[in-house]
Amino acid sequence: MDLTQGTQQEKNNRAKKMMLWFGIISLIMSFGGWTSAFLVSRSRPDWLKDFQLPNAFIISTIVIVLSSVSFILAKRSLKLEKYKVTTLWLFVTLVLGVIFIFNQFTGFQQIIDSGYNFTGPTSNVTMSYIYLIAMVHIAHVMVGLICLLVVIGKHLKKKYSPQNMLGLELAATFWHFIDILWVYLFLFLYFAK
Repeated sequence: MDLTQGTQQEKNNRAKKMMLWFGIISLIMSFGGWTSAFLVSRSRPDWLKDFQLPNAFIISTIVIVLSSVSFILAKRSLKLEKYKVTTLWLFVTLVLGVIFIFNQFTGFQQIIDSGYNFTGPTSNVTMSYIYLIAMVHIAHVMVGLICLLVVIGKHLKKKYSPQNMLGLELAATFWHFIDILWVYLFLFLYFAK
């Protein structure tokens, strides 16, 4: 397909989608670098080989997967012009996103309760990596929540329709990306001890 063809609106939509994908690719590279550094650091003598991820991280993984499902259902409802159902699924996604962040912080508290802080005399390089990776991911989930609030606001103002879903589609793509990213990070941290 020739990217220079189509109406100005179609060109703008393609440009917005491409910008989102450039951002996603840069995030993949960033998290790839951090997980690579994690692997290289495992050879350090002070590396914890027997740490357990907090149970709250398991719960948050289930919650974020469910939030992607609810976002898919919101998009499907909008395509069917079921606007009230779309609103319900968007709010479910928002609530699940907040629950995800709550569980992440609960997980951090479980790490602290087991005697490890991010920095200071009770810190450990292993746990510092886990804090870093999870906190940066949480920051991106918060960006996703802001995007979701914008989508909900526009949806409530009836700005979206089956023919005009770009904002919702962009937010959904980013949301699914941060979902998949967390599942990868969780599995990585679980198995790459």
